[in-house]
Amino acid sequence: MPTPTVPRSAVQLEREAYRRRQTILSVVVAAVSTAVVGGLLLAAVTGAPGWRRVRESFFDPHTAREALPAVARGLSLNLQLLLFCAAGALLLGLGLAMLRTLRPAVFFPLRALATGYTYTFRGLPLIITIYLFAFGVPGLRLSGTPSVLVLGGTALVLTYGAYIAEVFRAGIESVHPSQLAAARSLGLTYRQTMRHVVLPQAVRRVAPPLLNDLVAMQKDVGLISLAGPVDAIRAAQIETSVSYNYTPYILAGVLFVLLAIPLVAVTDWVTVRAARRQSGDNAL
Repeated sequence: MPTPTVPRSAVQLEREAYRRRQTILSVVVAAVSTAVVGGLLLAAVTGAPGWRRVRESFFDPHTAREALPAVARGLSLNLQLLLFCAAGALLLGLGLAMLRTLRPAVFFPLRALATGYTYTFRGLPLIITIYLFAFGVPGLRLSGTPSVLVLGGTALVLTYGAYIAEVFRAGIESVHPSQLAAARSLGLTYRQTMRHVVLPQAVRRVAPPLLNDLVAMQKDVGLISLAGPVDAIRAAQIETSVSYNYTPYILAGVLFVLLAIPLVAVTDWVTVRAARRQSGDNAL
C-alpha cells in the first residue's frame, strides 16, 4: 500500500520558501561579484601598455590553429603515460605501505628499506630523478636498457609511489586495532584480515588524497619532455622554435587543464561524499 503523504504545515512551507529565496539571492550575488571582479581584471590586463605585444606573442589564434595537431598528438602520449604510471605508482605505493605496517621484529629490514625509499624519493626533486634515469641509466651501456620514455616513466612511478605509499599507510593505520583483533579472533589470517577488513576501509578513507596525487601526476607527466620524447610540451617547444611565438605553450597548458577538469571534478565529488559519510557516522 502506498504510504500516505503528510500535509506540510504553513511554517514548513514558509521555511522552504525562505530557503529558496536565500539560494536565489546567493546565486545572484555570486554572479554579480564574479562579473565585477572579472571585468576589473580584464580591464587591468588589456589596459597595460605592453598588452598588444603579449597578445601577439602568447595568444595568437592563427599560431594556435597551426600548432594544435602536433600538440594534440603529443598530449595522447602524455595520456598513455599517465595511465601506465598511475597504475604502477598505485601498486608500488600499496606494496610499500604494506611493508611499512609489518609489526614483527623479523621484518625490520623490510620496514627500514621501505622507510628509506619513501624518505629518499619524497625528498628528491622529480626533475633530478628523471635526469638520473633518462640519462644516467643509458650511460651505463647495459644490454637490454629500455627506451628513454620507459625510463622517464619509471622515474615518475618511483617518485609518486613514495607519496602514495604514505597515503596508503595513513589509511591502514587509521583502522582501529580492535578490528584487527576481532578479525584474528574469528580465525582470519593476517593476509585475510588485511584483504577483507583493513584494506577496504583504508582505500575508502584515502580515496580523496589518492585522486589528488593522480591530478598532480597528470601535470607532472609533462616533465617527460625533459628526457626527449615528443609529448605535448616538447611539441609546443618545437612549434615555438619554428614560429618564435609562445602561443603553442599556452595551447598545451589549456589542453592539460581540459584534461584535468574531469579528474578534479571526480576528486571534489569523492571528497564531499566522504565528508558527508563521515558526518553521518559521527551523527550516529
